Amino acid sequence: MKQEGTILIVDDDQDILIAGKLLLKRHFSNVLTCSQPENIPQLLSEQTFDAILLDMNFGPGESSGKQGYLWLEKIINIDPQAVVIMITAHGGIHVAVKAMKLGASDFIAKPWQNEKVVATLSSAVKLGKSRREASELKKTNKVLAQVSASHNGQQLLGHSPAMATVLSLIERCAPTDANVLILGENGTGKELVARELHAQSLRSDNVFMSIDLGAISESLFESELFGHQKGAFTGARENRVGRLKAASGGTLFLDEIGNLPLHLQAKLLTVLEQRTVTPLGSNSAIPFDVRVITATNISKQDLADKAKFRQDLLFRLNTVEINLPPLRERSADIETLANHYTQFYRHKYGKHEKSISTQALEAIVKYSWPGNIRALRHAIERAIILSQHPLLEPIDFQLDGYSNQSIEEVIYKQANKPVSNEIENTDLNLERLEKGTVEQALKKHHFNISHAAKDLGLTRAALYRRMEKYGF
Repeated sequence: MKQEGTILIVDDDQDILIAGKLLLKRHFSNVLTCSQPENIPQLLSEQTFDAILLDMNFGPGESSGKQGYLWLEKIINIDPQAVVIMITAHGGIHVAVKAMKLGASDFIAKPWQNEKVVATLSSAVKLGKSRREASELKKTNKVLAQVSASHNGQQLLGHSPAMATVLSLIERCAPTDANVLILGENGTGKELVARELHAQSLRSDNVFMSIDLGAISESLFESELFGHQKGAFTGARENRVGRLKAASGGTLFLDEIGNLPLHLQAKLLTVLEQRTVTPLGSNSAIPFDVRVITATNISKQDLADKAKFRQDLLFRLNTVEINLPPLRERSADIETLANHYTQFYRHKYGKHEKSISTQALEAIVKYSWPGNIRALRHAIERAIILSQHPLLEPIDFQLDGYSNQSIEEVIYKQANKPVSNEIENTDLNLERLEKGTVEQALKKHHFNISHAAKDLGLTRAALYRRMEKYGF
């Protein structure tokens, strides 16, 4: 059965071209030949080759290999992903070795052995496809990151002293490979900080991989991060590359690191220290190269508790620590953020000119925003969709009269409201009851999504949907 792959043979010896094509076309789907190296640029512009067999010398009496070096350089300049196999005489093996240092993948000596040629080209075709897939993944990842940011309208905005400190830390540590721990409440934009660190790093052309550890069950943790071999456990029907290996060369963002159980923290620490990962069901350790950025919404005090978090793992993760302030501590940025999201959602939904009234802006700035920027963004999106007027007023943001009081005061009043036996004085509206319950659970657990969801008997996804619905 022929292997899918397109091969180009470049040699001025017609006998080599004929022999090579007759041999390789029995094993590969497409084989082309070229006797004039001057035609290589045109051929590369017309077609993508999985492997190229390139002679070291062209013309009678040539043995220096200079022509091979020249055309190898031109091929790689045209197609950096090209896999080039050099053809050389026995006496020129040292020349071929030099060519490999210049970018060639392998060499074949004349006179060649058919089995050796087929085996070498088979490996070369696989390498070529792998390189192109990796290149496409990088491009796709970059495009998706840009599209995602554009689609959500999310940017690191703000000129308050608190945000100036964050932006300064990002600028200073981004170009390094230092591990970064981002601390902050839910909705403050921790993933945005992680993406900005990646964008300003030397790894920016490589993959940025985000993993929500709070959404991965303990039983699947090793399979997701380390990978597994076919048959390693029930349901493992094929080999799977783990996230650590898949992110190699780029940045790995581990969100909700504070929710990782202690026994899994130990496994993660070992892998990060050794910089190798062993897939489940395998005995071979695979090296990886990633920059690790982590984030959590739990406090520094809880992180410092040995019963909750391994201190040796913490030391490894927080080479640089970035504390992302909640929105209530950077109220000077709220107007900038509100205007940005107003214009973004106005364009997104094709609305006519919309702006925020002075009274609404005052209410927004005074509001405590327990859900931080995420809640502000959702409130503005909802206002843009529902408001029928060009000027957005306080009522459009559905702040429920909380604009002049803290969320703590609101919840305290709700919790201590006298219970009436009169049915007519009891609020039986299901939506308001649900909103109040969700609000109290979030506050009780300091907006830790995993703990609040568990207390409510919901999944994290279900809680997120309700938070979005009610503007938290």
